[in-house]
Amino acid sequence: MLHLRSKTDQRWLRQVDEHLDEILIDHAHCEKKAAGTALNLIFHYVEDRELCREMTAIVNEELDHFHQVLDLLARRGVRFRRLKPSQYGRKLNDLASRQEPQRAVDRLLVAALIEARSCERFQALADHVDDAELRTFYQSLFESEARHHATYTRLAMHYASERDVLRRLDELAAAEAAIMATGEAVPRMHS
Repeated sequence: MLHLRSKTDQRWLRQVDEHLDEILIDHAHCEKKAAGTALNLIFHYVEDRELCREMTAIVNEELDHFHQVLDLLARRGVRFRRLKPSQYGRKLNDLASRQEPQRAVDRLLVAALIEARSCERFQALADHVDDAELRTFYQSLFESEARHHATYTRLAMHYASERDVLRRLDELAAAEAAIMATGEAVPRMHS
């Protein structure tokens, strides 16, 4: 369903245990970036009415999630602040073609994979943390992230055949797994 080639490893769960506040702050930034990605797609593919409608819904939902994470941070007394982002999103976006319509396919599939990884990470967090509030919160986000993944994948088929989209999704998923395998020292949602 999520088209991921790897699962979250113990290294990341140790980062969660040692730097939960930073993971939560980064999560807020990720929600903000997810809204920005969807908004960017509206600007670039304005002629695709269905894409614009779907992206509008995603922008609204991601901004709602952003506010939910900000509220969670406030309840915990954690100050929201700027963080150096992980390189995960940049590395994935660097794989996108520069030529249309393949660029549209790649941008949508990269967004799909980021949503899939977020979905998988939220479930890993819900399963791992002892905190009941966090467990409930992350379980509540799972469905919307999975739906976003499916939406981005389906919309990519506006720009290429289903066969070509699924082939490219498989290629990008392999690259995404390799990026995740290298990991990062900084504790982030996608480190």
